Amino acid sequence: MPTPHGQPAPSTAAPTDTATPDGFIRVRGAREHNLRNVDVDIPRDRIVAFTGISGSGKSSLAFGTVFAEAQRRFLESVAPYARRLIAQGSTPHVDAITGLPPAVALQQRRGAPSTRSTVGTLTTLSNSVRMLYSRAGTYPEGATQLYSDSFSPNTVAGACPRCHGLGTAHEVTEASAVHDPSLSIREGAITAWPGAWQGKNLRDVTAVLGYDIDRPWQDLPRADRDWLLFTEEQPVVEVHPKRDRVAKPYKGRFWSARQYTLHTLADSRSETQRNKALRFVESGPCQLCGGSGLTRSALAVTFGGLTIAEFNALPLSEVLEVLRPAVELTHPTPAQSSVTSGERSEVAQSIAKDLHGRIDVLIGLGLGYLGLDRATPTLSPGETQRLRIATQLRSGLFGVVYVLDEPSAGLHPADTESLVQVLDDLRASGNSVFVVEHDMDIVRRADWIVDVGPGAGSGGGRVLYSGPPAGLAEVDESVTRRYLQPGGERPVHEQREPISTLEIRDATLHNLDHLDLDLPLGVLTAVTGVSGSGKSSLVGGVLPVIATEHPLISRVVEVDQKPIGRTPRSNLATYTGMFDAVRQAFAATEDARQRGWTAGRFSFNVEGGRCEVCQGEGSVSVELLFLPGSWAPCPECHGARYNAETLEFRRDGATIADVLGMTVDEAADALADLPAATRALTALRSVGLGYLRLGQPAPELSGGEAQRIKLATELQRARSGHTLYLLDEPSTGLHPADVELLTAQLARLTDAGNTVVVVEHVMSVVAQADHVVDMGPAGGDEGGRVVASGTPAEVADATGSRTAPFLRAALGV
Repeated sequence: MPTPHGQPAPSTAAPTDTATPDGFIRVRGAREHNLRNVDVDIPRDRIVAFTGISGSGKSSLAFGTVFAEAQRRFLESVAPYARRLIAQGSTPHVDAITGLPPAVALQQRRGAPSTRSTVGTLTTLSNSVRMLYSRAGTYPEGATQLYSDSFSPNTVAGACPRCHGLGTAHEVTEASAVHDPSLSIREGAITAWPGAWQGKNLRDVTAVLGYDIDRPWQDLPRADRDWLLFTEEQPVVEVHPKRDRVAKPYKGRFWSARQYTLHTLADSRSETQRNKALRFVESGPCQLCGGSGLTRSALAVTFGGLTIAEFNALPLSEVLEVLRPAVELTHPTPAQSSVTSGERSEVAQSIAKDLHGRIDVLIGLGLGYLGLDRATPTLSPGETQRLRIATQLRSGLFGVVYVLDEPSAGLHPADTESLVQVLDDLRASGNSVFVVEHDMDIVRRADWIVDVGPGAGSGGGRVLYSGPPAGLAEVDESVTRRYLQPGGERPVHEQREPISTLEIRDATLHNLDHLDLDLPLGVLTAVTGVSGSGKSSLVGGVLPVIATEHPLISRVVEVDQKPIGRTPRSNLATYTGMFDAVRQAFAATEDARQRGWTAGRFSFNVEGGRCEVCQGEGSVSVELLFLPGSWAPCPECHGARYNAETLEFRRDGATIADVLGMTVDEAADALADLPAATRALTALRSVGLGYLRLGQPAPELSGGEAQRIKLATELQRARSGHTLYLLDEPSTGLHPADVELLTAQLARLTDAGNTVVVVEHVMSVVAQADHVVDMGPAGGDEGGRVVASGTPAEVADATGSRTAPFLRAALGV
């Protein structure tokens, strides 16, 4: 029976085989972030779902308290010197935690992945593949054995000397370096040369070397043109400048157009200069390494008759077939020093078995179509999430608490069953699985629920219920409970009629192969399909380009999940623009006007009003040597960001620092007299972000929060003309209650006379669309096609669609 706080007594609510004192993790007095002195008992060796609306405090409990304390205890056992080399978190604010095993966290990563990152590096499979080729590959006769680093394009030993491991070479040609051959050198024929004084210097040097700089480029002898563009020579001559009567002779060095351009690309620290240099090159697969980024010596080694580049390009399902002969060796030979062939050795079998087992897990998660060389930036969120989960599954740990942050994020409902199987396998291996989750299909399959809330921010932070899923139905305060049972009321909306059509013809990108599609304009369209089916390629790659050519569309807005800023100085208030209005309001106070202070005085980014000890950041880094370094409130301003004099000024009783410390909900009342701020705050609340603080640093925001901030920023703007809004999985990280708010705002954008296209996996959002485009039928090479297109009801009846059965359930048909 639930306690007065909504939490069942452990002795009656826990499953019988865990209702023992040592069967629970017992948390007492948790106060991390918005948690309100929380006491809760969580069973071990179970799948436990932490639920609650966004900002309720569930992540603060699961990650900020349970995992953080487990990590802290583990690091206490590490030698002090080694501890300094490990990134450590802060000590959680909690009175006591008992019964806590070691923990592993799998959190969603922020920021954009490196272009050098691949499926192989993300899963660490590339390490084993390189070792396979190094120790068990077939070498050319007389070749020297290579270290594993020699098979990586990201190392000095393995990178192709021409393309530096990128696989793409930049070549300077006459056409790329000379854009107008009718000009003379003096007139700037060699466009690839620099401008201003440097360009004048090179022209003077060229004249001293005896070349005609006044003759049209196209009339110069071929030998002269080739030398000026491509020579590796760098003669130094004495130049007597004629442009300045007092200028003295100087020594000038010649640079060919090719030398200068490639030098700029390789050595310049200026991104502007590098981007400018790219205008004067032709880029394509490197001819020396065939686009692999590897040296020729590495490409000479084979395994199963394949180079490592060919091996990495195979779909994972085919890699298993290449490895099978080595795995099934009945009498492998001992590893020998000979490097002519090691494919039948014990080393080959050992490495191949390990690779086979790890790849088999990925195939079980439906990722057999991916290749090890697939670049990480081209992966969908669902693919990335499953790759990371599979990597943890093969770790073979026992007695560990796995804490997973929304493992279903980016997954199509058809992929959910594979995920649940992974969670079951982790539990069956003797581990505890804690998931912070919004997908009710996953939550229903959990053994235990910890529901946090009832609201967000200061309105949350309490454990409303901790027990088996069925018991949550009795907790009236819980926002989650009405979504836990399948079915229920389904909102109905009137289908909008398209006002025009955007024709897409013969689109080819990633796995899209000559795709044709008629996209209706003036309506809300949901693009669905399993992970890797081509949804993001269509919405993020093809549509932005084609849409600009349509006469009806005046503007294309991509609302993605990239961070709203890279540093803590960027925050919610600055990004939405409302802070400008706040600073102007403070500058308009009587006290500020008497001192002649402008709005700039109330900026924490410039000298004058900010605290100079912390440079306006509000915190300072504290190095604790053998203990984890941390950030502490600035000893001067105590986290306020401003100096004491600036904080003397108040507006309606609040300092400028007080305003930054307010949540969106609190600021809605405090700043009600500022129209510019009110517009932004209203839009933020309408997308479920009322719990965020105005001064919350950008790096602390999730990808879903960043996307909704961008959406709110668009909602507050008055725009004319027809806008095409493109959103990639906007419901990521949202509780079903917040998804309803989001859906209402998407409808608002559409009703204003715009077109909205969303990549979406949440079927409640898809059911509310006017039009659905279902991609597939599978991922990778098996996807990239339109399986069905039409109203939600029409797509729900489509044969061959993996989305159809889930959409039918959402529609209640």
